[in-house]
Amino acid sequence: MRATSWTWRFEDTEGRPVEDERAAAAVFPAQADAEAWIGEVWRGLREQGVEVARLYADGTEVYGPVSLRVAD
Repeated sequence: MRATSWTWRFEDTEGRPVEDERAAAAVFPAQADAEAWIGEVWRGLREQGVEVARLYADGTEVYGPVSLRVAD
């Protein structure tokens, strides 16, 4: 059985991809690891213009878009 690779993809307010060096190199062995990582770095991503994130398992979108804005 092959292990699943979990990755994030990011978009700006217009839905355009936003590249992030950390995310490009970040491949996670488990969904929980990917979710913990974004919980640690989301503020920095917002500063780079990331509006939403999408989680992928082996290239298939699992969920998203997830807003990186602070709820009012």
